[in-house]
Amino acid sequence: MIGAEYIAEFFRQRGSDKFFLVTGGACAFIVDAIGRNPKTDYVCFQHEQAAAMAADSLWRVDRTVGVTVATSGPGATNLITGIACSYFDSIPTVHITGQVNQSESANFIGTKVRQAGFQETNIVDMVKPITKYAVQVKNGEELKIELEKAYNIAISDRKGPVLIDVPMNVQKEEVGDVIIYNAPKEEKISTQESQKISQEIAEFFKDAKRPAVLFGAGVGLSGTEKDVVEWLNKNSSVPFVASWNGLTYFNHDMKNYHGQIGVYGNRGANFLVQNCDALLVLGSRLDNRQRSGNPKSFAPVAKVCVIDVDVEELKKYKNEGYKTIHLNLKDIKEVLTVVPTPSQEWIDYVASIKKEFFGKDAGEFSKKNKSLSPYGVIQKINKMIEDDAIVIADTGANLCWVFQIFHRTNQIIYTAGGNSPMAYSFPAAIGAALHKPQAQVIAFTGDGSFQMNIQELQTAYFNKLNIKIFILNNDGYGIIKQFQDLYFEGRYEATGHSYSAPDFGKIAEAYGVKYFRINEIDDVTQEIFDYQGPAVIDIILHPNTLIEPKLEMGRAIHDQYPYLPEAEIHSLNKFNNYRRAP
Repeated sequence: MIGAEYIAEFFRQRGSDKFFLVTGGACAFIVDAIGRNPKTDYVCFQHEQAAAMAADSLWRVDRTVGVTVATSGPGATNLITGIACSYFDSIPTVHITGQVNQSESANFIGTKVRQAGFQETNIVDMVKPITKYAVQVKNGEELKIELEKAYNIAISDRKGPVLIDVPMNVQKEEVGDVIIYNAPKEEKISTQESQKISQEIAEFFKDAKRPAVLFGAGVGLSGTEKDVVEWLNKNSSVPFVASWNGLTYFNHDMKNYHGQIGVYGNRGANFLVQNCDALLVLGSRLDNRQRSGNPKSFAPVAKVCVIDVDVEELKKYKNEGYKTIHLNLKDIKEVLTVVPTPSQEWIDYVASIKKEFFGKDAGEFSKKNKSLSPYGVIQKINKMIEDDAIVIADTGANLCWVFQIFHRTNQIIYTAGGNSPMAYSFPAAIGAALHKPQAQVIAFTGDGSFQMNIQELQTAYFNKLNIKIFILNNDGYGIIKQFQDLYFEGRYEATGHSYSAPDFGKIAEAYGVKYFRINEIDDVTQEIFDYQGPAVIDIILHPNTLIEPKLEMGRAIHDQYPYLPEAEIHSLNKFNNYRRAP
């Protein structure tokens, strides 16, 4: 084999036999090798960013590592936004970039030239801050060593993306006919260590009368969601809440599930966190969209214990008084042996806030303005889609509306939560549909987001993908408009003023894609879902439709807009003497 053929076969043997790419001169040998291998295939995207976002989907769908191939220079740099999605959400992906021949990359002694070979770019140093590992290989032997090393780094511990830059001369170099791969060794927690941690958790809950659990994405990323769900079901009197990226790993019908927390979280879930006296956090990094910009106001009357695989994440809490436990959550079953005992008063309280807030459309804007409610539309779609559908949300207002109201049973639902770029959901849906062609795939996006990867309509059309793209169309960047209402006296600079969107119906027609326009909730019909093929569904909303509820700066997470009366806040904060800031 030459190096390019080795790359194709290496990933074929790992189960990643479909490569997402845009071709180019510096990666042409790799693309050719993939095409010639009878057991590998590739999909041509229109933009490398979309290919990287599509690759990010595969692990979220069924724990397959997505692989991209891109050429040197602009092809490689176009991957960066998608790579960042995988890095911040701990998703293992592999990115293979072609590089100019090493003979072209001359070392001009005594100079620091910006570029020697055509399109030569130092992609390795560019992506080091957003990858677990990035390297350029110098010869065929290094290629074999580094492929194994990088792949194992991607799938181990806190997972994430890697990049391997392969000069053209290495792609053409003969490397032998044997694929070298040894899987990383699974280090199991010792009995002594598991007993120690189990005792620490028991001690943490020992005197708690109002215990609660936060279910983070790390539970699912470690593959132990069934173990944690089993433990939560056994302890059904202990309430739990979730981070957004944790929402896809359990059935939302669970008796003790009380909603997602945070700036755009469920009011009841936020009240629960603010009133508990012991909060066990499983695999969540507690970012400022969960705790608010003032973390001291988060769980103010509780002890907090965070369990995480990443020591660096745990270091954040050094000055906050949190208890931290370093543990790969794949071993969580060995240490979750305690059975917390909540007081009856706490049981009654969490039942009352669930009854008042859980799963309800909190949006008042659409009722007052007699306009189409995004919450109502999403709820209807939620009820109509298949129980095992794959659902992806984008960013901004559409993301908030979806994650605030979507009720998961067995669907897969996700977004690029950490990087949260515009235009993620559509190419991510393409990746999911290519990987699971029999699945029903739903993408929610905004009119602004959709335009950033609109060219991938060609990818969906050419590959005959059964994707339904729901545009929550508020004619502008709604989440920024709401921010401008609050802080800039409603001056819609670059959101209303100077912003524009095309006729999406004409765009869809040009690509040969089916188009539906939704002006009222009755327009959401079964015909949309029965259509076999890609379809754009344009949901026309009032331009100023609000995200409700939403936290404003300087407030604790239970004090969201639209504001509850002070007396009601005080009543719901039964165990917390919070007073609203003026």
